Parts: sequence; C-alpha cells; structure tokens
Amino acid sequence: MAKLLECVPNYSEGRDMEKVEKICDCFRGKKGVRLLDYQTDPNHNRMVVTVIGEPEPLRDAVVESFGKAVELIDMTKHEGQHPRMGAVDVVPFIPCRNTTVEDADKCAKEVAKAVGEKYEIPVFLYEDSATAPHRQNLASVRKGQFEGMPEKLKDTEKWTPDFGPVGRIHPTAGVTAIGARMPLVAFNVNLNTPDVEIANKIAKRIRHLSGGYRFIKSIGVDLSDRHMAQVSMNLVNYQKTAMYRAFEAIKMEAKRYGVVPVESEIVGLLPMEALVDTACYYLQVTEDFDMDKQVMESRLLEGEE
Repeated sequence: MAKLLECVPNYSEGRDMEKVEKICDCFRGKKGVRLLDYQTDPNHNRMVVTVIGEPEPLRDAVVESFGKAVELIDMTKHEGQHPRMGAVDVVPFIPCRNTTVEDADKCAKEVAKAVGEKYEIPVFLYEDSATAPHRQNLASVRKGQFEGMPEKLKDTEKWTPDFGPVGRIHPTAGVTAIGARMPLVAFNVNLNTPDVEIANKIAKRIRHLSGGYRFIKSIGVDLSDRHMAQVSMNLVNYQKTAMYRAFEAIKMEAKRYGVVPVESEIVGLLPMEALVDTACYYLQVTEDFDMDKQVMESRLLEGEE
C-alpha cells in the first residue's frame, strides 16, 4: 500500500479566480498526487488547498506551486484580513496513510531546501520541524507580517532562515513557513455584529497565547461585505479541544457584548472524528457510542484497503 502524506498549503490569493486556478493546476493531472479541495475567501484574500500524495510527487507538485505563486502574487499589493507573510504563506505536511511525522518532516525539509534555492524565498521550519523553540508557533514566526519581515530578518541571531537568503525577503513573494504537524481543524464562527473589535476581544479570551484554551489559535476578522465579524480559529488538537468546546466558549464570551454566533464554517478538510464528537455532544449521545462500528461510512470502508 502506497505511503501518503497530506499537504495544506495556504496561498495569499482569494479574489482572482484565474490566479487561483493556475495555482491549483500544479496539483492536477499529476501521477501520485490528488487535489482534494481548495477554498478561497475574499475577505481573508487567501486560498487553502488540501492535497494528498506519495511523498516524492507531492513534494515536486508543491515546489512547482511555489513557482506559480511567485509568478502570480505580488505581496506589495496584497490586502486581506488574515495575517500573512508570503505569497505561499504556510505549508504544513501531515502524516496520512502508512506515514509518520518523521516522513512529513523529511518531505517538508526537502521542499524548504528546494524553495530556498530555486526561488530565493527565505523559509522558516515550524511546528514539528522547528529548529528552535521560538520558531515552533506559526504566529511567532509570522509576527510582523510581510511588511515587517525586512526589519525582523535583521535579527540574524533569532531569525536567520533555515533555508534561502539571509537578511532579506523575496521582494514580491516574502517569506514562508514549512513544517510537519498533526491534523488541525480550521473552524470559524460568524457573529451577528459588524464590530470586529468584539470578535478580537472574544478571540483574545479563548486563544492559548492570551490565557485561553491550550489548543486554540484565534483572531478576529472583519467580514465587511456581509456586515459580520468573525472569530477565526485553528484547533491544533481537536481531540483535546473539541469543536463544540470552542463554539460554546465563543457563545459564552459573546454574551457579555450582547451578540450571538449566527453560523460557523469549516475551511478545508477535517477528520470525521471531529464532527462525530461534536454531534455526540449536542445530541447527548451516551459514551458507549463507537464511531468505527456505528457510523455507516466507517463500516463500508472496512476491507476496502
């Protein structure tokens, strides 16, 4: 059975669909690679791609996508609600089938080396690939964003890239972070208020860096075209901080401002366990529920591989 890795690269383009399709073409029609999903958000001005593949062809497709992003995206003109530091902002590799975090780490470092050499983009290794504790958290690496990176990279003691040029960014493609990590859930909750400051206050109360939940990263986002504010989250361990727990925490904090969640969204793919766990909570299903035995799709997949 072939080894498979998942990769979820984030590109700083969510408005020009012609550019989006050209980037996604790097993953289409490639032997050993399958494009599972891509989602764009014009407010974030960002695209999240989900692709799986055998390590070597997946590596090559991701490197090719960097070339296309460098060609199409000019970060000096980029505007969006989501923090970003590069045309290809972050590239996580995730063990999927018959692979380990070590396999994901190996692929991540091969891509990082190729990108640094071929496109002269500074690359920081993050999460399980990080070469120093202060580089593990993506938020720490990305702090300052594209505009602040030239000054940040002057601190060669703390912020010399792992690959690529030292002391300077790519003039239009910026900087990127690449690394291995376990699966996360990108989960956003929209509020019945256009006041982004309320979303920012809620995000600050629930995220780990501000004393909230250990496995929540969150920011407030202005959805101006929809007259809503959003609490945008990454749940970096959905088993320890479940989706329902994050949702209920937002509901609780929102009460103090007289607002409520009106909808939520999931960006990209997520493990079925994360949804089943949430459904069980709201339906008050007993703890003897067995997802492997009682979810029809799980039983249908038995023996397929």
